[in-house]
Amino acid sequence: MAGRCLLADCVLTFAAPQSRAQTVEDRARAAATATQQRTGSSDALRGNYLTPGLSGEAISTIDQSRTFTPAIACQKTASLLEVLIQPGSTGDITSITLSQDTNLDGSLDRSGTISRPISGICANGVVSCEPGTWTQCHYLAWTADAGRALSLAEVAMPELAGCYCVNNSCGANLVWGNLDDVLKDLGGGMIGALTTSDPRVGVAQTQVNGPLIRYVGAEATACADDPAIAQVSYRANPATIQADAANASTGSSIFQSLAASGAGAGKAQQMRSCAITREVTIADPSIDDVISRTSGGYSEVRTGTGAIDFLMGSPTDDSLKGGSCTLFDFRMTLHVSQASRITAARLVRYFADDWVQVRIDGTLLGSGPSPWTTTGLPPGKCEKKATYQASPNLDIISYLTEGDHEVWLRAAVADSGEAFAQLHVEVDDSCTLAERVVDQCAGYAAQSQCTLSSETVDGVETFRNAVATGLRPLPQTRTFGADRCAMSISRDFFNRERQYACVTDTSAMTAPDLSRGAYIIDHSTETLLADRTRAADGGTVSTTRAFQLPDRGTVAACEPVCKTRAPGASTAATPTGVTGALLNKPAGWDTFYHSCSAQNVCPLGSGEEIVSDCGCLDDFPEAVVMMQSVRLASADMVCTSSAP
Repeated sequence: MAGRCLLADCVLTFAAPQSRAQTVEDRARAAATATQQRTGSSDALRGNYLTPGLSGEAISTIDQSRTFTPAIACQKTASLLEVLIQPGSTGDITSITLSQDTNLDGSLDRSGTISRPISGICANGVVSCEPGTWTQCHYLAWTADAGRALSLAEVAMPELAGCYCVNNSCGANLVWGNLDDVLKDLGGGMIGALTTSDPRVGVAQTQVNGPLIRYVGAEATACADDPAIAQVSYRANPATIQADAANASTGSSIFQSLAASGAGAGKAQQMRSCAITREVTIADPSIDDVISRTSGGYSEVRTGTGAIDFLMGSPTDDSLKGGSCTLFDFRMTLHVSQASRITAARLVRYFADDWVQVRIDGTLLGSGPSPWTTTGLPPGKCEKKATYQASPNLDIISYLTEGDHEVWLRAAVADSGEAFAQLHVEVDDSCTLAERVVDQCAGYAAQSQCTLSSETVDGVETFRNAVATGLRPLPQTRTFGADRCAMSISRDFFNRERQYACVTDTSAMTAPDLSRGAYIIDHSTETLLADRTRAADGGTVSTTRAFQLPDRGTVAACEPVCKTRAPGASTAATPTGVTGALLNKPAGWDTFYHSCSAQNVCPLGSGEEIVSDCGCLDDFPEAVVMMQSVRLASADMVCTSSAP
């Protein structure tokens, strides 16, 4: 085949057809076996597809009956990077020689040597210490500039990952004894820096030859001069992909056709917003908010913050001039706004020269010097030649209900005289809190066609896209009011903002009729298939017939695996040093698990010995014990600055 195609399509399209004499199950098993052989491991996948694909070599179909040559790389080079190391007598790597093909034209155009001692290897850098020791260490990370030139930059230890020691402070001959792994880890950090700097760079193959590792590379994904291609920008800002996808969809005729179809339209719905709000009101009342004089009277005397005296009449001596017997009326209107806050109300004092009576809302409260109960003239001689004084301190709180109340002072004066009345009122002016929950969402919540789409409770997102996030706000304390009436209250929530998705038109797509499927499921058994179909006359016809599942064959209880081990040193490096220096026995074992072959043979690696042979291994209890031991040990750790 010539030309380009998707790798998976080409591999599957050209698989040779199986014999028609085989059953479906036989063909499926044969295809599965062939696929497993070609892609069952990372090495097989890399060798059969990734390496030849990036290198522009031929790739065969799964049954190897046909081949094709894909074109998925713009440029390729046999030597993207060559790394040559030289270990020294102290175990450190004394020099690293780098050779690069920076423009991928097939020739090495940049070379250099790093001569500082390399005492440790990290996934993204190296550690350089005093040769043969783990002291005076410097931590260096691999970086690549715009021209793909590699270099080391000093960083803090936590910025490096997966570090381990290789010099004599951790063991003897560690580099030579683990040369392949050291080269792959060292080169892997360099390749990581290259691909981070220019994501177009890909590695097709790795070759290790003694102390030299060579990478075969290619420039893939985009044939552009600028390494900052648009697709790479999503790595730094993933949120932009949604807007870009929406913009791309507007120019796609296929997308627009699907969106306009019945399946795409689906249903018409509206997003309706509402809120559930806790309204808190702090009352800071004054005397006037409780009771006030709206007309009449001549003065008010306020004593303290919660008491007031209302004065009415004409108290100046002989300020009223009468004839033989003249009636003088004084009326004062009091408006009560909050009767519950009036704690005391009394008619304290009244007097007149000659006669006096005091009423409230027409009810007589007191009179003198003799009982005077009518609205006419006094019941005796008008001239008394004296001023009548009374201090009854009469409780009148029962009269002061909410609303307007008229206090009436009447005096009968024979020649000249005066009249006066004093009412004393005390109120509760303390601050009070009132709250209520205003639910504007109750109507939407009660409608079956509305579902909760999103919810934010006091700034915490509890629902997103109709799915609970699992987050809940902590109870909050808020302060309301000011000055003397500032109050703090704690509640589970103060404000819920919601969005409901409400279906407004379901005619765009008719709901499917699932009754037949439900009938089959409810009435069928493992050996009997029941069905119900619609007849031509509109009725239904129920049928049954024998049913048997095909033989599913036998499946192994597990995938056989084996457990092996090989001698290993504790060379992992941390900010506190090399872990081996903290152990009683630095030498230990590295444990490996392998999938067994079809012949139930354990594929041992170099230097490995079998711990558990092929079978259904279950090391979960051992793993739990190890994790629990580490957890409990960390729980007992105590940090202190004092000397031990």
